[in-house]
Amino acid sequence: MRLEDICKVFTDGDWIESKDQSGEGIRLVQTGNIGEGKFLEKGDRAKYISEETFDSLKCTEIFPGDILVSRLPEPVGRACIIPEKEERMITAVDCTICRPDENMVLKEYLCYFMQSEAYYIRLMNNVTGTTRKRISRKNLGNVELDIPDKETQAVVVKNLDILSRIIDGRKEELDKLDELIKARFVEMFGDYEWSTTVGNYIAELRGGKSLAGTEPCKNKVLKTGAATFGWFDPEQYKYLPQDYEPIPEHRVETGDVMISRMNTPDLVGACSYVFEAPEDMYYPDRLWKVIPKKQADPIFIWQLLWNPEIRRQIKEKSGGTSGTMHNISKSKLLDIKCIDVPVNEQNKFADFVKQVNKSKVIGRALDFKPTYGY
Repeated sequence: MRLEDICKVFTDGDWIESKDQSGEGIRLVQTGNIGEGKFLEKGDRAKYISEETFDSLKCTEIFPGDILVSRLPEPVGRACIIPEKEERMITAVDCTICRPDENMVLKEYLCYFMQSEAYYIRLMNNVTGTTRKRISRKNLGNVELDIPDKETQAVVVKNLDILSRIIDGRKEELDKLDELIKARFVEMFGDYEWSTTVGNYIAELRGGKSLAGTEPCKNKVLKTGAATFGWFDPEQYKYLPQDYEPIPEHRVETGDVMISRMNTPDLVGACSYVFEAPEDMYYPDRLWKVIPKKQADPIFIWQLLWNPEIRRQIKEKSGGTSGTMHNISKSKLLDIKCIDVPVNEQNKFADFVKQVNKSKVIGRALDFKPTYGY
C-alpha cells in the first residue's frame, strides 16, 4: 500500500521565515528534531512562532502521535512519532505530516517500518538531487509499504519494542565507554602545557575527490557523516562512477584519522579513527586524511581534536556564508594551539583506547534495521 493511502492527514509543514519566529508561543519542529525512529528534543535551540503568526499564516498544527518525515537532508525519509508535549506545535515545510489511519495501521508499526531496509530501498527510487538529496511529498506518498493485518502488526511492535530497549541499554553502555576515554585523556594530559600547535602532530592533511555514480559498483566514496559523531561510520558512503579509477592515495586505510573540513558550525572539524577499514573505500574532498608526523600517535590526534578547548578554537577559526555549513582551512587547523605530549605517553593512551574499543565493537554489532517477513 502507498504511504499516502494509509494516512488521514498527509501534508507538508509550513513555510516559516526567520521574521516569523518569536521567543515563545507555538513550537516549531524542524528536520533536526527528526531522528531515525526518535524525536530529538534539542530544547536549547527550540524555535517558536506567536499565536498571531499561527493564525495569519494559517499554519497546520501537529499533535502527539503524528509521524513526521524529513524530506531532507540525509538520511532522507527518516521518521519519528511526535511524543506527548505540553505545548502546541507546528512543523517546517521540509517535513511531511503523516497522521495514520489506525483502523489500517498502528502508528508504532508504521514508524518501525520506516526504519527498515525495505523502506529505504523503495524510498531511494523516488529521491532526487545529486549533491543534496531530497524527496517530494508526492514521491514520498507513492512509497509502497508492507502492511499486514493489525494482529501481526501488534506482534511486530511488541518484539521490536523489546529489541529497542536492549539496544538503547547497550548504547548507554557505549556512551559510558566514550566518557571513560575522555576522562582518561584528562587524567593523563590535563596538566600539560598548551605550548605547541596541532601542526606539531600532523605532517599533511590530504583531501580526496567527490564523484557520485548512479549505479552500485565496487568502489565507494565516503560521505561527511562518516566522521561526524566521533567514530567512523562505514555505512556513510555513496558509489563512485563505474568508469572512474580511484587514486590510491585517497583510499581509506586501517589506522586513519579523518577530519571533516566542512560541516555545521558545531561540527566542522569533526573527526574519527578507522579501527578497521572497508575494502575499496575512498575519501571525498570534504574529508581530510591525516598523515601523522613520526612523533604522533593517530589515536591521540583523534582524541586531541575532540578536546573542548580545541573544538572551541576550530569553531572560532572556521567560517562561511551559509548558516548551516562552515569550512576551516588546513593552515588554520594546523595553527590551533594544543598541548605538547611526548609520543611514548601518547602511545600509552592509545593502548588504553584500543582496549576500550574491543568492548565497543561488541556493542555496535547490536545496532539494527528492522526487517519484515510474515
